[in-house]
Amino acid sequence: MDILNRLQMATIRAQQEDNLPDLLAARIFAIAETLQAHLILQGEIEELIEQLALYDTYAQTGYIGMGVNNYILEGTVSRLEKRLQENPLPT
Repeated sequence: MDILNRLQMATIRAQQEDNLPDLLAARIFAIAETLQAHLILQGEIEELIEQLALYDTYAQTGYIGMGVNNYILEGTVSRLEKRLQENPLPT
């Protein structure tokens, strides 16, 4: 399975199992769609996939403070969106 399919599957799983907000999911799907034509930012996408696997709506609130919450995921998504704006794909 290629990296973009893994990203989409991780996003769907986080939506269904961990209540990932639809607004974040839509932004992640838009990133995946943008990258379909030309795969760039593979390292950042791998990081996002790992974060989606660790996503927990209430992360960072417990004793151990493990997991990824909306704020952490928002930061990664925003960085990817910014990188895509700075480096548009060739048309």
